[in-house]
Amino acid sequence: MLIPHPLLGPRDAQEFTYLGDASLIDRPDWQGEDAAAAFHDYLYQRDNPAGLHRELWFHEQGDRSWLVVTRNTLTHEIMGAELARDVARARGRGK
Repeated sequence: MLIPHPLLGPRDAQEFTYLGDASLIDRPDWQGEDAAAAFHDYLYQRDNPAGLHRELWFHEQGDRSWLVVTRNTLTHEIMGAELARDVARARGRGK
């Protein structure tokens, strides 16, 4: 499986480590009133979708960048990849 790295072009998936759902970028507010419950869900609750899914991948054997990869979990077809920092900045995080 090839991952279309936004900076380096197509890279073999073996260069990467899969880290899970891309929603992990949206970390709960540790000072919120429901912080304990929010962090419990953040750490332990995971969806297992069939179809399109946004995932975090770490380019461990390359430039060590984090990517958000959009992949079809039924066919393993990769629709695209973005730098995770760009995704986080677009959501107002990582300033």
